[in-house]
Amino acid sequence: MSNRLQYETSPYLLQHKDNPVDWYPWCEEAFLKAKSEDKPIFLSIGYSACHWCHVLAHESFEDTEIAGLLNQYFISIKVDKEERPDIDSVYMSVCQAFTGSGGWPTSIFMTWEQKPFFAGTYFPRTTRGGRIGFRELLITIHEKWQQDREALLQQSERIVEYLSKSDLADGTASRQLVHFAAENYEHLYDSKYGGFGQAPKFPTPHNLLFLLGYYERYKKASCLNMAEHTLLQMYRGGLFDHIGFGFCRYSTDRIFLVPHFEKMLYDNGLLILAYCKGYAATKNSLYLEIAEKTANYLIEEMADPKGGFYSAQDADSEGEEGKYYLFTPDEILKVLGKEKGEAFNRHYGISKKGNFEGKNIPNRLAGSLEDKTLEAFLPQLKSYRKKRYTLHLDDKILTAWNSLVIGALCELYLVGKKERYLQAAMKADAFIQTYLLEKDSLFVSFCKGKRGVRGFLDDYAGYIFAQLALYRATLKQEYLNRADRLCRKVMTDFSGSGGGFYLYSRESEELILHPKETYDGAIPSGNSLMAYNLVRMSMLTDDEKYQKAAEEQLNFLGTDAERYPPGYGMFLTAFLEYLEPPMKVTIVPDEQENRENLPLTIPPYAVAVLLQHPTAEYPLKDGKTTYYVCRNHSCLPPVNTLTDEVRQP
Repeated sequence: MSNRLQYETSPYLLQHKDNPVDWYPWCEEAFLKAKSEDKPIFLSIGYSACHWCHVLAHESFEDTEIAGLLNQYFISIKVDKEERPDIDSVYMSVCQAFTGSGGWPTSIFMTWEQKPFFAGTYFPRTTRGGRIGFRELLITIHEKWQQDREALLQQSERIVEYLSKSDLADGTASRQLVHFAAENYEHLYDSKYGGFGQAPKFPTPHNLLFLLGYYERYKKASCLNMAEHTLLQMYRGGLFDHIGFGFCRYSTDRIFLVPHFEKMLYDNGLLILAYCKGYAATKNSLYLEIAEKTANYLIEEMADPKGGFYSAQDADSEGEEGKYYLFTPDEILKVLGKEKGEAFNRHYGISKKGNFEGKNIPNRLAGSLEDKTLEAFLPQLKSYRKKRYTLHLDDKILTAWNSLVIGALCELYLVGKKERYLQAAMKADAFIQTYLLEKDSLFVSFCKGKRGVRGFLDDYAGYIFAQLALYRATLKQEYLNRADRLCRKVMTDFSGSGGGFYLYSRESEELILHPKETYDGAIPSGNSLMAYNLVRMSMLTDDEKYQKAAEEQLNFLGTDAERYPPGYGMFLTAFLEYLEPPMKVTIVPDEQENRENLPLTIPPYAVAVLLQHPTAEYPLKDGKTTYYVCRNHSCLPPVNTLTDEVRQP
């Protein structure tokens, strides 16, 4: 029989609806039952495309003996981290405090007051390799709960008290921080294979955005080299899906050959931004091509018919990680024929020996990237691959992740000038407005006809980012107006003492901690994205309120960023824009001007404002559409045409 999760919409929770574990979703009923039955709570947090979540589920949650222990001694709660980032944030910090690291699945043992007393990630079913087995752990915690509960309760109080203390100090973000950050990246840079640090290597596109932005402003060649080498190596290797396009989650090795095969929406959106920025900085058409391939993957495989984008494709097929993506040489020969197949195998590094568990991850690590003759065979192989195995799709639509993709598609439209990408961005925005926005209040997710809980800081910061991108791509005032209203809401509902913004607002459920996330991990933090948004709003509106808010936000984040600058790539990008603003173009159109064409007359890297009519400060020049250009902290005379000289960054 199915458990209570059968009534949920989250793909991750539904994956566990047939477990013999008597799962509850996060709800008041579970906490009341734990209290009435005098039981501790086991909280399991994960997401649907998480490989080790699947392993834990198969080994333990599908096991009747383990389920029996959980059902007898605990109240068990299952949470999708993507639908409840607030719960995930609070208990991930708990896991990190207990273990020194974190990850998913996150396994928490706590009281019915939501106070944790033990935490970890994956546990094997039985003890092995020095890691306690889940079965033994459940028995040990039950015995401790019965015999020495006071020690557990004291531990839970200590951990909550410890995590409640903020170590953020007041400070001022120093101009030297961006230079210090650039030097830090050089120390971490892998000059042989690209990327930063050793394996595993994560794309972290916002770091590349900072390096490219730093190069644009200070012409430091090493920053461009680090970014370009990394962009090329990520594409050459197996991190990029050369058959169906799009990027996988991260590389398990140093050379970007073997990925963790799940594909996440946010990675692909952010990487589109990074490759667009690479193209804008270098005019290397390969970067634009990669960005377009990635966007085409999202539009063709991850888009809901109504416009939103789904969250993820799983790493596993038929219980094996990466099985969907692997090929043998004979398979290629069978599909393409001998002559074409052999050429394809040489070109994409497919051999009898294999490069991953006896099979092959197609890659371009050897040879030239300029030869594109064999790309004509990709649709044929993609069709064959789809018929061979299937991938699980996490079909929930998340506001924060969709917002990043909207911003990326707008940028791709501006640099590549293809209408398809703007239309996809506007369609995704229309989805959010229809299903996830209600009177300037956002919701986290939409799945199977139901929307999730009220939005968190990441949702608002992301959607403001999307609105600013749509305004730049269309110059339609409605987007800037919406960004303004939502910024004001964040500044009212998410702010608190000590600067910065809380993860959840006064409208949300109160948890044991009220975090202010600042670290830019796989996704930029809501605080970093708000720093970027506030800097942009101050440029677009010339409103002193936004100027002051931007400065306060940058100072708040600067204290943390000084400790480890590479962990704050999005903040650093915002700080760069504040210190060395991009070109600002104020457009005054004449009455006959076709305003639809105006966005593409502006350089992609510029901030643009479209006035509705001439003013005393901004009159028309010679009765024609007029451009007022400011850059390098000074303004040029008004012009009717943006010449190449004026357009230079």
